[in-house]
Amino acid sequence: MGLPMAGHLLEAGYPLTVNTRTKSKADDLLARGARWTDSPKSAAQQADVIFICVPDTPDVEKVILGADGIIHAARVGQIVVDHSTISPSATREMARQLAERGATLLDAPVSGGDVGAKNATLSIMVGGDPSAFNQVKPLLERMGKTITHCGGSGTGQLTKLVNQILVSITNLAVCEALTFAMKNGLVAHKTLSAVGGGAASSWQLLNLGPKMVDEDFRPGFMIDLQQKDLRLCLQAASEAGLELSALPLVHKLFNQAQADGHGRDGTQALFDAVRKRAVSDQ
Repeated sequence: MGLPMAGHLLEAGYPLTVNTRTKSKADDLLARGARWTDSPKSAAQQADVIFICVPDTPDVEKVILGADGIIHAARVGQIVVDHSTISPSATREMARQLAERGATLLDAPVSGGDVGAKNATLSIMVGGDPSAFNQVKPLLERMGKTITHCGGSGTGQLTKLVNQILVSITNLAVCEALTFAMKNGLVAHKTLSAVGGGAASSWQLLNLGPKMVDEDFRPGFMIDLQQKDLRLCLQAASEAGLELSALPLVHKLFNQAQADGHGRDGTQALFDAVRKRAVSDQ
């Protein structure tokens, strides 16, 4: 995700300094004019705006608070934009620590997958200081089409978790609906066409449904990453005193998909776990 997003900033003419855990992953950006630096700290020393895009909460904490982290070079007026999907409570704590140095953290998780990142059509949900948001909005518009300021620190992450509840449970609905259709002898692609133009339509139905039918489980967004996000959803629900019904179920079914070897497959591979369970429960 981070590679094409950074590439859009480079294409727009912004000077770009990059750091990744595996330097070879930045080769394309370096070939196009980006500069390499050896640590997040050194990157922060050279930048007014710093973007982060890594998998999980501990990764962001290392980038910001670690021995070579951004915080050791943070200064007044500097803006850190975190595009990762991580814990809202951890986000608020890192924002507090950066604020002590005069820097601002915006949590800005994205939705739209690798296609959205490549096409600069991401939805970006931003939490944090409004004036900092307005400063970086022109940069965000180079990477996404729907840019929303959601509120204070952590609200971008919470909004992304709302997004993940919606997409994962809708994905489950598509899996069950197709299992039902195919078990009853319907032609799956015709069924998708029939229901895809009506009230049942969704992004998951139109984009993942055909892949489920064709058993094309190549990843757009991996199940392992979806499970990380759902764990964050469950954690945040617990912190809010909520007992939800469908969220734990879809998390359990994704666990089964992982156990079946689909962890690095796309989220449409949930269909395989749902189909197997439906047959074995008879």
